Amino acid sequence: MKRGHQDTLHGGGCWYAVAPETERGKRKTTMGASEEGGDVDELLAALGYKVRSSDMADVAHKLEQLEMAMVSSATTNDDALLSHLASDTVHYNPSDLSTWVDSILSELNAPPPPLPTPPPPPSADAYDLKPLPAIPAPAAPLVLGTDPQSEVAPSPRDRKRMKVCSSPPSSSTTTDAATSAAAALPVVVVDSQEAGIRLVHALLACAEAVQQDNLKAADALVKQISVLATSQGGAMRKVAGYFAEALARRIYRPQPRGGVGCCSFDSVAFDDMLHMHFYESCPFLKFAHFTANQAILEAFAGCRRVHVVDFGMRQGMQWPALLQALALRPGGPPSFRLTGIGPPQPDNSDALQEVGWKLAQLAESIRVDFRYRGFVAASLADLEPYMLLDQDADGGGGGKDEEPEAVAVNSVFELHRLLARPGALEKVLGTVRAVRPRIVTVVEQEANHNGGTFQERFTEALHYYSTIFDSLEGGAAAVGADDVGPDQALSEVYLGRQICNVVACEGAERTERHETLAQWRGRMDRAGFDPVPIGSNAFKQASMLLALFAGGDGYRVEEKDGCLTLGWHTRPLIATSAWRVAAPAEDPLSASAAR
Repeated sequence: MKRGHQDTLHGGGCWYAVAPETERGKRKTTMGASEEGGDVDELLAALGYKVRSSDMADVAHKLEQLEMAMVSSATTNDDALLSHLASDTVHYNPSDLSTWVDSILSELNAPPPPLPTPPPPPSADAYDLKPLPAIPAPAAPLVLGTDPQSEVAPSPRDRKRMKVCSSPPSSSTTTDAATSAAAALPVVVVDSQEAGIRLVHALLACAEAVQQDNLKAADALVKQISVLATSQGGAMRKVAGYFAEALARRIYRPQPRGGVGCCSFDSVAFDDMLHMHFYESCPFLKFAHFTANQAILEAFAGCRRVHVVDFGMRQGMQWPALLQALALRPGGPPSFRLTGIGPPQPDNSDALQEVGWKLAQLAESIRVDFRYRGFVAASLADLEPYMLLDQDADGGGGGKDEEPEAVAVNSVFELHRLLARPGALEKVLGTVRAVRPRIVTVVEQEANHNGGTFQERFTEALHYYSTIFDSLEGGAAAVGADDVGPDQALSEVYLGRQICNVVACEGAERTERHETLAQWRGRMDRAGFDPVPIGSNAFKQASMLLALFAGGDGYRVEEKDGCLTLGWHTRPLIATSAWRVAAPAEDPLSASAAR
């Protein structure tokens, strides 16, 4: 009786013939035939194959050729091959395996790819031969003959045999069989790069839906963004999370308009604390303070009485360095007066006065004559010129040997907030002009988050804050930090509050209205100020400062039209500029008479 089996081809992989055991009598008959063969391999004879032990290497080589020929044929003619080998026709086990393989190769009519010359046939003892595996198992029960009633499941012994390799572990057949088995399993592969592109597209599409007031589409996209963000790591995941939160706040309005939330700082002390951690974790504020101090120090050269007005006093971290530089000035330090301006505290504490006491102690230790005044103002637009001037600065009093004060006005990330109230910036610049300062230092974000449509503002903010988060990650990687430290974590919260304000708020609530250096140049020019070039000395020292900062390789200092910018790789992120009050316009008639 002939024993039937089904052919199975999975994904262009190996083809295997499996003949299960039926009844005990047949097995005995087969085993008896193998014993009579003498040189015939016993294990393969048990399965109905007559293969001499000395021919095993040649048969294995031909099976490998058959496998590669079928893969090549499947590539060129999948339908014909599958219909020929994967049909419901019952194929019969060949007794002469070597001759049968040759006939199949000739039927495929595809010359096998060249293979390495098989090694000389080793002795039968070199192989631990076991039945050929069948992977994966057939979808239908194995069939004996053509009677559907004779369907039986493979015995435990058959299953055991199918799991064992029939050739040495080093053979290519074993590797290809394992690869075919892995390819047959359903595997879901997440392409992080593709998911990142989809994430960016979803963010931009959500911003477009918000601009068009299509809240239903925006709601669906926000949920998709949250899912896509989980496939990302590092800076991209964090940035997407903050922008998704900001979009959700804009869509759902979880708090009433004008209430407390990311749109308005619920605690000035908390914001100051975040500001301090941002100072520690990255070089942006250090660069701002250093370049502004350098410009102020050069403007105060030769002056015996100097006065600095700081529009954002906070913790006063900028001024110890300037005090020390003045203390080392040739000829002795000047008399130094500092006016610090800050917002009111929710607990009505006098935080500005505490900062002044600490600076006074430092000034006393380095023998600098120091005076300090703190002004609490809800807005810089509430200031008047008389509040900033010394009683003796206008020549109305003071000792006979005293000279007028040389005034400098300093603003670090403060002026852009005034753009939320029409006319507020013009009012403040008019007050500054009335003080007649020798120099005005301005540090602002190099970004445009105050013009165009919401979608344009969103796109610009996405690129800008992605670069800043990348710089934070780069600094952490440079020091080999595996975990995010508290400084970086709170710096991300600091930036996340800005993102929320840019995206979720409108009107007077949206205070993070950053503008580019070119835009500030136009505003200062219209307000009556001329640019003061920042010297090359500041550029060199700023570059040296970055070299000392961990992760400084990615940061770039550039000089641009007399101003200095600090960026991450090729993207400028903040800009320092210096200004002075423009000279009065000369009367054309008097100028003509003079000529």
